[in-house]
Amino acid sequence: MRLLVEVGHAAAIALVLVSVCGIAQADTVLDNWRFGTGEDGLVTASLYATNKLITGGGALSYSPILTIACRANSEPRWTEWLQLNDAVSASRRITMSVTVDQGSKFAESWSVGPRGRMLVRDGADGIRRLVSASRLLLSWRFGLLSGRGEADFDLAGLGEAVDQIAGSCKTDPP
Repeated sequence: MRLLVEVGHAAAIALVLVSVCGIAQADTVLDNWRFGTGEDGLVTASLYATNKLITGGGALSYSPILTIACRANSEPRWTEWLQLNDAVSASRRITMSVTVDQGSKFAESWSVGPRGRMLVRDGADGIRRLVSASRLLLSWRFGLLSGRGEADFDLAGLGEAVDQIAGSCKTDPP
């Protein structure tokens, strides 16, 4: 009888550990994402690239940041942008090379934001293509003679992040 109680106790402890570890794993999926809410109703989720870009003549490096956002009661409602430390030389639009999940590359036109340090793409379609993806690779030219930039993102937790943003915006996810 004592053996049965000890086995039951061990099984109960194992069940608690499994459930706690399962919860911890679910929380860690979103650990790489940073959430924010602005006074103007902008709700964001941001993710650092897994790679680094070299700046300042090779003295410094940084990871570009991908942000997805929703603005309640606005058009466009959904947007995504890439935050850079180095400016691109384009003034209005830039062609971005996009690869989702090791698939084929395709080109998209993104707007150049303030001081050339933000590349922006409006619309739910861009976010919709990423919801089920696990990896995103973006590549662009800094300028005619400046070379290319590349940002590689591990999109683990993106679906949950989009759901959280949509809930805060009181809208359907893309």
